[in-house]
Amino acid sequence: MRRRIALALLPALLALAAAGCGGSDQGAGRQSAGGAGPRISVPLSLADCTDWNNADAAERLGTIRQLAAFAGGQVGGSRGQPSGHGATLDEKKAYGLFQGYCAESFARGFKLYKLYTRAAAFSQLEQP
Repeated sequence: MRRRIALALLPALLALAAAGCGGSDQGAGRQSAGGAGPRISVPLSLADCTDWNNADAAERLGTIRQLAAFAGGQVGGSRGQPSGHGATLDEKKAYGLFQGYCAESFARGFKLYKLYTRAAAFSQLEQP
């Protein structure tokens, strides 16, 4: 059953990953759109664990909020009708996720959006 759910989520994850790989520099400043507060000063698609480790707490929280807005956007659907929203993480869980992975030297190049979207997708499987 879990495997079936994971396979069903795969297209959405791939779409999110592809969307995050774009070359747009919009919103690349330290202030993020949508009132999320300051964030890491690189485009969201490029932010990695090194950037996380160099950021202060306010920038980290702003980045988590921006990741949640990105990952929680509309997904799927046909004929222009969205079928739902992407999975997101609680801010505390997301902060803990990044603190845990980014503390490891092997993870310094890990992209934050990839860690976030994958963890969010699998966190939905844990719920009853």
